[in-house]
Amino acid sequence: MPSWPAWPPVRDAMNPGLPLAGKTIVVTRPQAQAGELGQAIAAQGGKPFYFPLLEISPAVDAEPLQGAAARLDTCALVVFVSPNAVRYGLPGLLQGRRWPSGVRPVAVGPGTVRALAEAGVTDCLCPSERFDSEALLELPELSAAAVAGQRVLILRGNGGRELLGDTLAARGARVERVTCYQRSGPGAGWEAFREALAADRFDALTLSSSEALGYLLEGLQDSEADRLRALPLFVPHARIAERARVAGFARVVLTGPADAGLLTGLCAYNWPRS
Repeated sequence: MPSWPAWPPVRDAMNPGLPLAGKTIVVTRPQAQAGELGQAIAAQGGKPFYFPLLEISPAVDAEPLQGAAARLDTCALVVFVSPNAVRYGLPGLLQGRRWPSGVRPVAVGPGTVRALAEAGVTDCLCPSERFDSEALLELPELSAAAVAGQRVLILRGNGGRELLGDTLAARGARVERVTCYQRSGPGAGWEAFREALAADRFDALTLSSSEALGYLLEGLQDSEADRLRALPLFVPHARIAERARVAGFARVVLTGPADAGLLTGLCAYNWPRS
């Protein structure tokens, strides 16, 4: 089982000496994935402000997933790109049956590993340090020698990156990509977010998706976006950090991976004295 960063020690949230005491941190993960980070921020004295920038819903067309379910036993690997791929893809893929013993589940990150384990799917292949397609492709189990001629199913959302599937296909795998959930921008929460932003209530922003960053900037007026760019922005991946810098964010903090990395970065940050 791979290891990932541990959460910082949880201490008494009423203690004003906590590292995030008095800080309001914007949590932008989809609603179903936001709670763990928000609770951890609160445990370190901070106040999470939830503003999900991605709304997740079932795929418009369920037929591709049904077809993949019929071919599941012929797959060598099934890749779940996110916890949402587990939530929206696994039930339709299994259709009430148990996970077939000859098929190896693959996850891009630890949150996906946990979601699979909660659904009873174990022995999951996952990177141990970085959690992205590039790290997954470095695993020997996904080398050309390992996947050539093998069927690989990738369960993902709409508009996902093509790097994983294209690289595996170039290595000789028979790749099937199935969209099992839809991602869209936020439909609610803008008014409360704008009011808090205008009142300077935010101390920092967390982002776990380049797509979410795009939705955020598209939904703001220029003056609002400038105010947001002045905040420290905590991101768990270099690709998001680069996108944010190009978009004009001046204080981008690249943390360790996943929510644990974000929390560690928040707690270690040199906050200005109030």
